[in-house]
Amino acid sequence: MYILENSNHALLRGRVAAPPELSHQTRQERFFRFPLRVRRLSGTEDILNILARERLIRELDLQPGTQIQAEGEIRTFNNKSGVGPKLVVSLFARSLSPAEASEDENRVVLTGTLCKPTLLRETPLGRSVCDLMLAVNRSYGRSDYLPCICWGSSAKEAAEWSVGTVVTLSGRFQSRDYRKLLPDGSYTEKTAYEISAMEVERIE
Repeated sequence: MYILENSNHALLRGRVAAPPELSHQTRQERFFRFPLRVRRLSGTEDILNILARERLIRELDLQPGTQIQAEGEIRTFNNKSGVGPKLVVSLFARSLSPAEASEDENRVVLTGTLCKPTLLRETPLGRSVCDLMLAVNRSYGRSDYLPCICWGSSAKEAAEWSVGTVVTLSGRFQSRDYRKLLPDGSYTEKTAYEISAMEVERIE
């Protein structure tokens, strides 16, 4: 596996799903969020959050259906508003550019530290999958806590790793819809965002 010097690098290419909306303002700088549709080889589409500075947004006409490429890093923050998911996972764009007539692309490379015990489980079809929570450092002493999954023999190997293990992986940023059982017996529809690893290794 080729490891980038940057421990958190992502590239997405797809189509804008909705116009940008103001996310927040920090130090007199505004940040906008919009969803990007990225097609998998199977034809399924992931709808992924893009977060970008206002100056990047102004340089492009980000109307629904516009094809763009976003390059940056995967970031998380805890949503305490009580509305929407508690953990918000987005690609923080360092650059945005037009990508007309280009195939969709979804690539992520991470290096970080396991910050929770791994969880090995099986899909309804009997395939092994392991849940990992990776703490990835960013500038100014902060970290992002990124949910990741790996499959098959890699999942069984990863299940043996302990908290504090340094891990590098490459894969894709994906969305996954699921149904959550509520205390009253009813179900609600939810969407999870995670990194699905195609290659994953422990760094000794």
